[in-house]
Amino acid sequence: MANALMEGRKVQDWVNLVLAACVFISPWVIGFAAEATPSWNAWIVGLLLGGLAVAAISAFAEWEEWVNLVLGLWLAASPWLLGFAANMNVMWTNVVLGLLVAVVSLWAVWDHHHPHAHA
Repeated sequence: MANALMEGRKVQDWVNLVLAACVFISPWVIGFAAEATPSWNAWIVGLLLGGLAVAAISAFAEWEEWVNLVLGLWLAASPWLLGFAANMNVMWTNVVLGLLVAVVSLWAVWDHHHPHAHA
């Protein structure tokens, strides 16, 4: 069953789905749910990433990975752009998760353009 589920699906899409869940639940796990700006940022970006991951799992389109890249970079830069960089836990959570999303998205684009690189 697992092979049938993964057939034609890239591992990067599943990783992005897990990262989307991590982003979404981070306000509760890290303890910043009472802070409106970083919480809403995490919830909105998490939902967008999750929706794109589900769409990519259903039917891959390269543009989805580019949007994921932008969302990952936004997440990494948002502590400074939205003014919550002083809270180190929130800042590092956003930077690490954002960079992970960006790297996985770049990996998916690279994989799409170099399909035989793993053989």
